Amino acid sequence: MKKIRMNCTATLDETFADFLLSRRAKGLAEKTLESYSSQWKAVARHLDTGTDIAALQKADLDAMIVSMRDAGLSPNSINSYTRVLKSFFSWCNEQGLTRLNIPLYKAEETVKETYSDAELTALLKKPDIRKTTFAEYRDWVIINFLLNCGSRAATVRAIQIRDVDLDGGVVFYRHTKNRKAQVIPLCSPMIAILREYGRYRGGEPTDYLFCTETGTQLTENGLRQSIARYNMRCGVQKTSIHLFRHTFARKYLIDCGGDAFTLQKLLGHSTLAMTKHYCAIYDADLTKNYDNFSPLAQMKAGSEKIKMAAKGR
Repeated sequence: MKKIRMNCTATLDETFADFLLSRRAKGLAEKTLESYSSQWKAVARHLDTGTDIAALQKADLDAMIVSMRDAGLSPNSINSYTRVLKSFFSWCNEQGLTRLNIPLYKAEETVKETYSDAELTALLKKPDIRKTTFAEYRDWVIINFLLNCGSRAATVRAIQIRDVDLDGGVVFYRHTKNRKAQVIPLCSPMIAILREYGRYRGGEPTDYLFCTETGTQLTENGLRQSIARYNMRCGVQKTSIHLFRHTFARKYLIDCGGDAFTLQKLLGHSTLAMTKHYCAIYDADLTKNYDNFSPLAQMKAGSEKIKMAAKGR
């Protein structure tokens, strides 16, 4: 008895274009779609994407992985590409186009780089209000905000003046990566900083909180470049705005004794697995202040020590 075969005249490239169209229809962010397209082009250097999708075999995917390894791609890069392919093939399976799947490539567990305490001390030194520009003062406020909230750059850009409730001590995120609104607490120093900033910023409730010197919304590149310039002026060579998110996560877990479940809410991750990427820490960090968190140390605290009497005395 002959097996029923699935016939398809579409190539991988054509099918991937349909996949992107379906994701766009579902409301996936344009930035994510652009990332998918970029990663697909990288995949095409190791896989013949002109192949009919019905003719694709698991051996072709295995050969692709080998090609990527031979080209010197890191496990993390390969994992990034296979994540996109996994999503793509999952959609293809739903459409009845193929029964293929691809496992995620095992990535290296790397420690997230963060700002050191010395670097943070330099960055958090307040500019002289009498001599500074609005842009420099705004950047200082943004850095404080990033360390209070661990926000993504895109979220910071989208905050409007009306989203900040200083009396309630919270900020509302209307625009987030996972499209879910968030309410994030503000610490007392951050509330004071934002009160002062508001007096200089002025503006209407629907204006963007962190704006250019002419009051318009900061562009993505504009924000990144502003923070990079500010860091360099402070003598800090690290210039990535996303490192503040890593730093927030690490200090929240290690220095503040926070838990991963609360961190998940603060970072806006849809799953705890995503938060674990921010929990990669140095072994030395595990021992820091461990007496404050170890159940054994807590049980032993305040108990009398048993003194061993030496024999023969």
